[in-house]
Amino acid sequence: MTTLTKSAEIEAFLDKIAGIDNDAGVGSRRTKEIVRKIVGDLFDTIDRFDVSENEFWHALNFVAGGAPEFGLWAAGLGFERFLDIRADIKDRAAGIPEGTPRTIEGPLYVAGAPLVESGARIDDGSDPAETLIMHGYVRDVAGHPIPGAIVDVWHANTKGNYSFFDPSQSDFNMRRRVKATQDGRYEFRSIVPSGYSVPPGGSTDLLLRAVGRHGIRPAHIHFFISAPGYRHLTTQINIEGDPYIFDDFAYATNENLIPHVVHQDDPAEIHAAGLNSPYADIAFDFTLPPAAKADDESLSTRQRALAG
Repeated sequence: MTTLTKSAEIEAFLDKIAGIDNDAGVGSRRTKEIVRKIVGDLFDTIDRFDVSENEFWHALNFVAGGAPEFGLWAAGLGFERFLDIRADIKDRAAGIPEGTPRTIEGPLYVAGAPLVESGARIDDGSDPAETLIMHGYVRDVAGHPIPGAIVDVWHANTKGNYSFFDPSQSDFNMRRRVKATQDGRYEFRSIVPSGYSVPPGGSTDLLLRAVGRHGIRPAHIHFFISAPGYRHLTTQINIEGDPYIFDDFAYATNENLIPHVVHQDDPAEIHAAGLNSPYADIAFDFTLPPAAKADDESLSTRQRALAG
């Protein structure tokens, strides 16, 4: 039996909705085809599951109310991870040299963090947590250093909160753009962050609970790595030992992005680091493939706080 959505009447209706029946050259053909596919799939879902009018409006109202958390929806429903999977497949097919694995950006980046030299402290000292020293090199795929590469880093505090979105924190706390040295070395000091959960009772939490899932992320640190002539890298590392490291609601974990954490308690090493108490040390190198075109060096067009 032909389903309703495959009937001639509905097929023609979908063509009309998407403007495909308009041959006057108005509008984008690609946009028309995408709109037709999206609306057609939703029509098919309504028909297949016998969605009632009340269920439809409940869902639409939920989506409208959830707009402030769409960035979390994109992560929790796997859209960001899916985009990365497709990008990885395209890279392999194009023979692009492999660099540091990409993974999701998430919705908590803030543009315009201060530019600092390698070795800077990026937190304001208000969180009495274990100090973190993270360091390494930014190199090209042949292993050569990339002088002056920018390591744009941001992460949460020990409560799982990010500055800007948490008004109790100082501006750009735990957010900096670290400039690598001439030999490609970067280093920054901060604190060991904690993981976080989506806002309790928020739209993402309700959506995930409805399908029997949690909304917790393991402790992690985000990065944009960039340099002229190289592909922009969006990635993050996970903090070794976090109980949710392989159960991330945002599907961002990659085994190649879990560096070993050395909890340094040797008095000589502590003194050499200029500290008075044990600290965590993470060594991690980033590798950037060359940019094939100008767009490769740029961020995506997603909306970001303070951008522009």
